[in-house]
Amino acid sequence: MDQVSLDIPVTADAAIVWHDDQLYLLDQRVLPGREVFIRCTDAASTADAIRAMVVRGAPAIGIAAAYGVAAAARERYAQSPTDWRPTLAADLHTLAGSRPTAVNLRWALEEVVRTVVPLPEGDRARAAWDRAAQICDDDVEICRRIGVHGLSELRAFAAHKSGERVNVLTHCNAGWLATVDW
Repeated sequence: MDQVSLDIPVTADAAIVWHDDQLYLLDQRVLPGREVFIRCTDAASTADAIRAMVVRGAPAIGIAAAYGVAAAARERYAQSPTDWRPTLAADLHTLAGSRPTAVNLRWALEEVVRTVVPLPEGDRARAAWDRAAQICDDDVEICRRIGVHGLSELRAFAAHKSGERVNVLTHCNAGWLATVDW
């Protein structure tokens, strides 16, 4: 895991940044005092970041893992285009073990693998990146819809209570840092 400063406009609202074929995770361990990004270049560094709690929140963990397996697929295929599956399996095991109870992590790994397995060898590494990006984009949209739906529910509830104090408890998808964007 490398600490880096990004030369692109990002803020602490961006828990995960994909830029120039590199994964950057906002190091949530040093917030709010500093905004530091950790560059993850392969499955091992991504797993280390997940394990060290650089990234937190079920959606963000799953998306980081998806990009981690995509990085591993690219690296392993470049090393050995004809015999890269056994080493990729070890990378999947490493990522899965980084946070064993994280449902989104396991789901994202399985989703990337399910997507690339039926494809020809030469198409798999690129497809892994594309699927990781789609998982990320889908999560942003899902979380946006949760917010829109939640807002209408809160407005209806607040109108019914007319001036009474309303407390809200969130779980898992609790803000930008637990997700990717929304």
